[in-house]
Amino acid sequence: MLSTVRRDSLARNSVLIMASTVGTAGLGYLYWLLAARQLAQPSIGTATALISISTVVSMVSNLGLGHMFIQRLPGTGPREWSRIVSAGLLLGCGATAVVSFAACAVLPALGGNFAFLRSTSGVVALVTASVALTATTLLDNVFVAHRASHGMFTRNLALAGGKLALLALLTWAGYGGAGVVLIAWTVPSLAVTAYTLASMLGRLQPGARLGGAGLGGELPHVRGAMSGHHLINLAQAGPTALLPVLVTARLGPEANGHFYVAWMTASVLFMVSPAVASALYAERTNSAAAGLPRASAVVLTVTGLPALLLFFAGESILGLFSAGYAAQGALLLKILVLAALPDAITNLAVAHWRSLREFRRCLRLNLLMATVCLTLTWLWLPGTGIEAAGLAWLLGQGTGAVVVALHFLTRRRKKACAG
Repeated sequence: MLSTVRRDSLARNSVLIMASTVGTAGLGYLYWLLAARQLAQPSIGTATALISISTVVSMVSNLGLGHMFIQRLPGTGPREWSRIVSAGLLLGCGATAVVSFAACAVLPALGGNFAFLRSTSGVVALVTASVALTATTLLDNVFVAHRASHGMFTRNLALAGGKLALLALLTWAGYGGAGVVLIAWTVPSLAVTAYTLASMLGRLQPGARLGGAGLGGELPHVRGAMSGHHLINLAQAGPTALLPVLVTARLGPEANGHFYVAWMTASVLFMVSPAVASALYAERTNSAAAGLPRASAVVLTVTGLPALLLFFAGESILGLFSAGYAAQGALLLKILVLAALPDAITNLAVAHWRSLREFRRCLRLNLLMATVCLTLTWLWLPGTGIEAAGLAWLLGQGTGAVVVALHFLTRRRKKACAG
């Protein structure tokens, strides 16, 4: 009976995390569909470029604190819990603000395609969007750590729905330009974060009080998260965040608009395996027996039908934005769908090794995939177009899946010989 409950816990939290990400993706799809129909392509290109940069900034500067939450929060009392969460949020958001200002100073000097960051409005937009994204990501991991993914589900649906409603209101009122997209993207994030801090965390951990006391004692744990989880996360999530930035740098904001729509459409597949991987890691940090076969079955069950739909009807789906998005992104979308299988294999393998504290193995695998993907993307983009990023992503993930398969086959042979 206990084993059944534990397996149900894995499935339940996996489904809630996936429902959160898929629901967010669905509302996000409507968000960009409305933006594409109401605003000019240059405005969409600039907005997607800035959001892509904010994603990279947040990824670089969140210091691996989300996985530290998953590792340390289970079983802690209110006082220690408050200190861990307070330190994580303050340090993560503070680091994000610093890196945002640095990006605004450096990127415009590297290429004219980042000129929009020279303006005061561009700086404010990047800092605000990046900090909001870091806060949202870290708070999501607090709920995952407690296997309370229903809270994450509620927060993210409110966030995505708020973005869509605010964008509809602003465009209905006659406002236009990239600023409208960015305001509608950021303001709901700040509002949901404020509500979470004021109301939801207290229900999650009764007696908790966020504050600045004892933050110095958390610095050694933060350094440990940076040298362990953060490096793994950077190598793992780096390509997904950097690909739109590289497309902007090599081909310009307008090409990134076409890439971003296809990438966002395929992201419904790429969200599933990280969700299950997070649930798997959370189960094991809570001393639950969660296995790779069950996690793999959940991923395959959820992604099968959507993958077929996107592969065979992707051009029609992109056509909802406009004929131009369909013409430019149809082939790229097919390539990205094919990459979903090796991506799932590598995500689950990293979660498994992370739970065994085999951090170096995780890091080596992720660095290999990131190097293949980013190098090929940079080299191929000028001659191949936006499809180059999809091909590079597919080859990077495929290389990682082969390495994972060889590792487990070698391990199985060693066990057979020892037996």
